[in-house]
Amino acid sequence: MSIKSYRFDGGKNLRLQEEPTDAGEHKKEKAELVSRTAENLRKAAMLAEKLYAAGCEGLVVAIQARDAAGKDSLVKHVFSALNPQLLEVHSFKSPNEHELSHDYLWRIVQALPPRGKVGVLNRSHYEDVLVVKVHHLEKTYRLAPRCLGEDFFEKRYRQLRHFEDYLYENGYRVVKLFLNVSREEQKKRFLDRIEREDKHWKLSTADMKERSLWAEYDAAYEDCINATATQRAPWYVLPADNKWYTRYLVSEILLETLADMNPEFPPLSASELALVPSVKAELESGT
Repeated sequence: MSIKSYRFDGGKNLRLQEEPTDAGEHKKEKAELVSRTAENLRKAAMLAEKLYAAGCEGLVVAIQARDAAGKDSLVKHVFSALNPQLLEVHSFKSPNEHELSHDYLWRIVQALPPRGKVGVLNRSHYEDVLVVKVHHLEKTYRLAPRCLGEDFFEKRYRQLRHFEDYLYENGYRVVKLFLNVSREEQKKRFLDRIEREDKHWKLSTADMKERSLWAEYDAAYEDCINATATQRAPWYVLPADNKWYTRYLVSEILLETLADMNPEFPPLSASELALVPSVKAELESGT
């Protein structure tokens, strides 16, 4: 089993209907993979500490999914394993009037973590080529006519690729996750939200009505991922029907990405190192 089979970096095209939504044959390995998830996160936490200490690179993880695919629980059960000091999580809703008066990346840039930290975007800059495309919201934007046209989304795909190249060249790694939940599993989770009072806060009838646009969202996700998957900022299309399996895969991606970044604790400066013997002697003498 390799996360490479779920990775899209420009070398192959995504056909969403051909991608798995559950753990498949790996269901029989659940106990082993849950255990491995914990070990992966322990190792990732150690690497993240080095990342924080070095302060040379930052990691941005963008999470996209249909409603009820498990974005919130993924953040809770995977990224909470990291030291809270080095983690920043931002959840994006529909842009408000003030946000809409700026370019669409404005609010995203403000949410980027400083180098040395891990930033998790629960929904992200990709909303602007997904829900906007499906609902043709670009037609409501207050933009000069020269900014609108049939190539509106092609231009946005290009802008997103360039934005992520810019981040890479300025000390950030970008990893993008799409949680691929099936229509049947989404229905079960919506019904669960209706029946359980402790989940009513997540209930949205508007989200449920989006199910009628399933095919349109399939097409939007395919277009978006195929146009913006690159070596520097890959997409991972992950089965989301079995949350334990999704968490395992994300723990693998997180660990592999941090290991590739290869952070190290910075050494003491020469001036500080020269003072260590005298300071140590003072401490040991009890003064």
